[in-house]
Amino acid sequence: MSLSESPTSIASRLSALAQRLGLSGRVPRLVFERARALRLPFMGLPIPAPSVWWQAGPPLQRLVDLPRDALSGPVQEDKAAARAVLMQVVEREVQHLDDFDLRQIDGLCSAPPRLDDTLASFEELAGSALGRCARIISYKDFLKTISNAMPRFLAAEAVELRQASWYGERMFWGGEQHGEEFACAIAYARLRGLEVTLPAELVRYRLSASGLAELRRLYHMTAMPVQAWSEPAFMSLLLDHGLPYARLSLLRYPNAPEFLLLPKDSPEANALGEGLRQAGAPDVIGYLEALQKRTAA
Repeated sequence: MSLSESPTSIASRLSALAQRLGLSGRVPRLVFERARALRLPFMGLPIPAPSVWWQAGPPLQRLVDLPRDALSGPVQEDKAAARAVLMQVVEREVQHLDDFDLRQIDGLCSAPPRLDDTLASFEELAGSALGRCARIISYKDFLKTISNAMPRFLAAEAVELRQASWYGERMFWGGEQHGEEFACAIAYARLRGLEVTLPAELVRYRLSASGLAELRRLYHMTAMPVQAWSEPAFMSLLLDHGLPYARLSLLRYPNAPEFLLLPKDSPEANALGEGLRQAGAPDVIGYLEALQKRTAA
C-alpha cells in the first residue's frame, strides 16, 4: 500500500477485500476492518520435535473426550456446538496385541522430573543425568530395574501403550511412575539383544481428515496470545456486538495461546475471524492440517 494513497482509496480497498471474503453488511465490514488493524503479539504454534516425552507435544488426545466444561464463553449453546465439532478432529482406536516386543517402545507417558525436550531416545536418556537412577550391568540388574517399573512384569501382565499420529510411529509406555528406570531397562535390552515380549493394549490416536474438514467448514479457529484477553480493542470487538464464540485452553507450556473458535455462519463472527487472520493470528486448523499431512506422508 503506497504512503500517498488517500484515506478514501484505502477504505475502498478494504471494502473490496471484505466483499471478496463474503463479508457483506456494514457491521461485518466494520468488524473485519477493526480486527485487521489489531496489533497483538501473535506467535506461531510449535511443531512437535522428536522427544521421549509424551507430554512434550500438544495434548490433542484430549479432544476425543473433551469435557463439557473444557470450553469457556458466554453462551452454553455456542460452547456445546464447538465441542461437538472438536471431538471429531481426533480418532481413537484400541488394539490388543498378544506378543509385543517391548524393545519397540521409545517414549514415556510418565511425568518427567524436569522436561528435557532434547532427549530423543531411551539410549540418550540412559546416558543422561536422568539415567543415573538405574545401573544395569547384568541380566539380574535388568530384571530388578524393569520389575521396579512394572511390578507385574514377571507375571506377564499386559503393558499399556500409546501412539499418536502427530508423534509419528513412536510407541509410548503408559506407566505413570518410574519412567526413567523403564527407559534404562529397554535401552539395555536393545543393547544386549534381549527379546522381551508381553501382551499389550495399544491406544492409537490420529488426526481425522474429515473431522478437520468439517471444523474448517464451520469455524475459524485462531491462537490468541494471553495479552489479547486484556486488550480493550480486541475485547470490544468480541463483546460489543454479541458475537458467538468459544474459547479452549489446550496447550500446557507457559504463556501458551488460547484457541478462539468463531462460527462462520455468523456474519460478524466470520468477519472477526477473517480480520484476525489478516492481522497475523495463527490458523489453528491450518496447523492441525499440517500435522495431519506430515504424519500421513
